[in-house]
Order: sequence, then C-alpha cells, then structure tokens
Amino acid sequence: MDPLVLLALMGVGMLAGFVDAIAGGGGMITVPALLSAGLPPVSALATNKMQSVVGTTMAVITYWRRGFVVLKDLVPAVVLTFAGSALGAFVVSRIDVTLLNIAVPIALIAIALYFLFAPKLSDADRASRLPFHLFVPVLGFAIGFYDGIFGPGTGAFFTIGFVALFGFGLTRATGNTKALNLISNSAALVIFIPGGHVVWPVALVMALGQIIGGYVGARTGIRYGVRIIRPLVVVVSIAMAVKLLFFP
Repeated sequence: MDPLVLLALMGVGMLAGFVDAIAGGGGMITVPALLSAGLPPVSALATNKMQSVVGTTMAVITYWRRGFVVLKDLVPAVVLTFAGSALGAFVVSRIDVTLLNIAVPIALIAIALYFLFAPKLSDADRASRLPFHLFVPVLGFAIGFYDGIFGPGTGAFFTIGFVALFGFGLTRATGNTKALNLISNSAALVIFIPGGHVVWPVALVMALGQIIGGYVGARTGIRYGVRIIRPLVVVVSIAMAVKLLFFP
C-alpha cells in the first residue's frame, strides 16, 4: 500500500482513538476510511477491530492508572462480556438482524436525549439501583452479545448502563465502558485473526495512531470529565443514529 495512504490511515487511527476513548464511536471514522483505502468489507471490519483494540487498551490503562477502573471488580463481567460477544458472533449468520437497523438508531437517539437533558449527570457517583457484582456481568453479557451481532453504539449502551443502573459518575462510567468494550471487541478477533482477515501493515500503522489518540483522549476525558464526555456522547450517538438510518 502507498506509504502516504498508510500515513493518512495512521492519522485516522489517532483521531478515532481520541474520540473513542471519550465517547466511543471511533469505528464511524475508521471503517469508512479503510473501505475508501480499498480493503474488502470483511478485511476492513477485521482490521478495524484489531487497531481499535490497541487504542482501547491504551485508554483502559490510562483510566485504570488514574483510579477510574477497578479491574478486579470487573472479572466476572469480563468473562461474560467475552462469552456474550463470541455467542453473538456465532449466531449472527443464523438470525435476521434487519430490525436492528431501526431499533438501534432509536435507542441511540434516546441515549443522546438522556445525556443532553438529564440534570443530574456529573462526575460524582450516586446510589446504585442494582447490586453491582450481580448485575454488571448481566449487563456485560447482554451488550457483548449485541456487539457480536451488530455493534454500533456498544460504548454508548455500556455507558448509559453504568450511569443509570449503577450510579457511576460519567468519567468512571467511561473508564469501565472502555474495559468491557475492549473485551467484546477482542472476542471478534478470535474469529478474524485465524481466518486471515486482518491486513497487518494497515492494522499496525493505525494501531500506532490509536495508541496516541487513545492516551490523549483518555487524559482529556479524565481532565475535563462531564464537560467533554457529555456533549461528545450526544454528538457521537446522534451521528451513529443518522448513519444507520440514512447511510446503512
């Protein structure tokens, strides 16, 4: 591939990593770029998963080092998120998912409206509505399963779950979202890598951009908290809904 194209894709990876570390939705940037660079659809999806996993890992490490993620508390959720995503990837070819093309944009618009108008959204934790250790694994399995089947909006669904069900402040919710989103994305690679679908030169240069973007994005999210996470979640959720409705 042309070195200039690879350089441009590294920049795309950097931008996507920055956005994804704060609000999710980086795939809206990377997948069209990979398709425009000439990758076949399956290779574009596989390469996107590979490079995004690197950026998400950097974001998770950054949130964890700053105390916004307690990894040992997420172990059961990690296991069930991986299982749910793998199961979703397994059954996706056996069910009709066309209904999701309408249902998911509606859900994303609802999430955008919640983040836009909810008066109590802040970085302060509140009382949990459900027992964390019992129900976070359920949340992980359900959204992981969705990610394996369809995918768009996974980060937004995780974030709204941590905020609305478990009372997390928005920055802490974002950090935990990144951790479980990393696992759900990794499950797909169990299929994509042995199948030879990842275009490694592209994945590696984009991963370099993702490392930079993921680190800067996570630091930005931690520094500015709800002031940047809230509007970016709104913008990304609406953008994903518009894309799914009008540019599927």
